[in-house]
Amino acid sequence: FIQMLRRAKKSHVLQLLRKAPEEIIPFVVEAAVAAQSVGSLAPLPDFLDFSKEPTAFSPRPSGELLRLVLDKLDGKQLAPEIWETGIVAVGSLVGKLCQQKLCELQEVVHGVETILGGLRSAKEESEVVIYLLALGNAVLPETIPTLLDHAEEGPPTIATAAISALKRFSTQHISSKVKQAMRRIFHQNRKSYEKTCRLAAVEILLDNDPLPMDIINILLASNELEMEMATFLLLKIQTSLRVDHHPARKIMKDILRDPRINNYNFFSKAGISSSFSGPLTVTQDLTSTFGLDLLFLEGGFLRKSVSDFSLLSHGRWLHTAQVTLEAQGMESMLGENVLEGEEEPELMAGMSAIFFDVQLRPIIFFQGYTDLMAKVLLSSGEPTSMVKGNLLLMDHHQVIPLQSGLQVVIKLQGGLGLDISANMDVNIWEQDLKTSINARGSLTIDFQAELDAPFLQATVRSQMEMETSVHFDTMLRFSGSPVLMCLQLKEEQIPYR
Repeated sequence: FIQMLRRAKKSHVLQLLRKAPEEIIPFVVEAAVAAQSVGSLAPLPDFLDFSKEPTAFSPRPSGELLRLVLDKLDGKQLAPEIWETGIVAVGSLVGKLCQQKLCELQEVVHGVETILGGLRSAKEESEVVIYLLALGNAVLPETIPTLLDHAEEGPPTIATAAISALKRFSTQHISSKVKQAMRRIFHQNRKSYEKTCRLAAVEILLDNDPLPMDIINILLASNELEMEMATFLLLKIQTSLRVDHHPARKIMKDILRDPRINNYNFFSKAGISSSFSGPLTVTQDLTSTFGLDLLFLEGGFLRKSVSDFSLLSHGRWLHTAQVTLEAQGMESMLGENVLEGEEEPELMAGMSAIFFDVQLRPIIFFQGYTDLMAKVLLSSGEPTSMVKGNLLLMDHHQVIPLQSGLQVVIKLQGGLGLDISANMDVNIWEQDLKTSINARGSLTIDFQAELDAPFLQATVRSQMEMETSVHFDTMLRFSGSPVLMCLQLKEEQIPYR
């Protein structure tokens, strides 16, 4: 289909988009974006009216694509979800183009100005969060001071988003100034911070060439933390010991030789929070891992869960998919007291995802008690789609001259289909919580080598397909003590053709 679109004229592609059945339109749009030809891209601004949310991934972002998104955002009244998707996409496009040394493009400069200008003028917390997530996608070192300012001075929701954006930067950009700010947040030197902010700050310290004194201070501080937070933090540190490529592993092993730290008093926390990371597949060239973080409140309610699927190959790390489910403000509903000096967060539950190192627009399940009751009463029980679509991963065309004087034409294409959905079901009357995350993917690779000469024609072609799906469910009943919890991870057999 992509090869056909590359030969098509603008008028033909526009006609195809207008006549396609509604359920097929997203597929056609994705193919047009992947084709990257003038004829396939030119009709998109005319066709996309943004009345419905478009979903298309581009493996090769271009100035034309960025201009298309910026033009659609410029001075128009858009539905909130469309605006949020657009701003987050601008950040991603800016980041990808800068990686290609195209930061000087007029569209990129305009994109950066759009994000930073919007951040300065934003009044609502939800708007500020979207601009910060866009900066996380852009990963521009010059924006680090802005992110640090919001991380240290902002309210809990904004501080969490800013620290999440800082986590996207590579170790070379996590300077001593950044680490100093993360220490102040974790140890609460200037003011109190929400627990997820503090734990995110610790992750930055542990994942970026940690200093022995930082690890010792974090371990010492765990004795002063509430039970669930301390349990989660200590398991996070112990997990790093089991992961061969973790940057803190060697330092951690040296520190834990000291019996004053590596003892029962430190590592006997009895909370139910957990942190785990382990391999799904290991080959000579590739390691795929699954990680799961579960942070609970003292009363047993799930505060945050993070499911992470990553790939490590030849020293390069890629977040293929990360899904975060979060519920906050449940303490008052369960009759728990908020810690002294800590703000009581607004009642809220939501989901966010990172796909191929790109942060997607977060989805809110409910916000506020009235919204919660409406959603509980009117809930359809259907999962919420986080990301769904098709992506052209490989697109290679090469002509190889042979010693005989003949030529071989090599064509290689690879496509990925992905569907990630999640659901959170809160039952106030039964006092239980169910969450489910479903990740389905299919990969297809098409290879063709063609020798074409006046006296001989030969073609070798191979096709490969594989499918996989992972389902992760949590069930939690907090009506009694101890809290009952069931976790289930199902990985279906991978068909390979």
